[in-house]
Amino acid sequence: MKLSVSDPKTKKAYSKTIENNAFFKGKKIGNEVELGLIGLDGYKAIITGGSDKQGFPMKHDLEGTNRKKLYLVKNVKKGIREKVSKRGNEISDETAQVNLKITKEGKVKLEELLGGEKTEVKDTKSVTEKAVEKSLENVGKIDASAAKDIKGKIKK
Repeated sequence: MKLSVSDPKTKKAYSKTIENNAFFKGKKIGNEVELGLIGLDGYKAIITGGSDKQGFPMKHDLEGTNRKKLYLVKNVKKGIREKVSKRGNEISDETAQVNLKITKEGKVKLEELLGGEKTEVKDTKSVTEKAVEKSLENVGKIDASAAKDIKGKIKK
């Protein structure tokens, strides 16, 4: 299961993957959970949402774990409703991602725990981009002998 942990103070979100989702199973959107069992000692968070394995989002006011098709008003035109599939507000085995918002911080900063390692930026230019850069290096540079030949041929 993938966790998306957001920190409202720093306005940053971090992702963490956990193997066992038994810790979150049966919890609902809006519940506050302690994150000590997943390696975030001292942190508490509120479950704000999630999605299932097929990508359907959870809806906070739809009870249960099943996926249901609902008529929802999505368009600007009055009276037009659209049938949309949503997952219930309870976390189950079908849940692939859970969104969390930090409410209480621990002693260690979240960035140190989940920030990941810094990676070096490699040259990601394609062969075509490198060839174009090489050809543009000499644009505007004219040697003196070529300038004399051009000078007489330019009409004003």
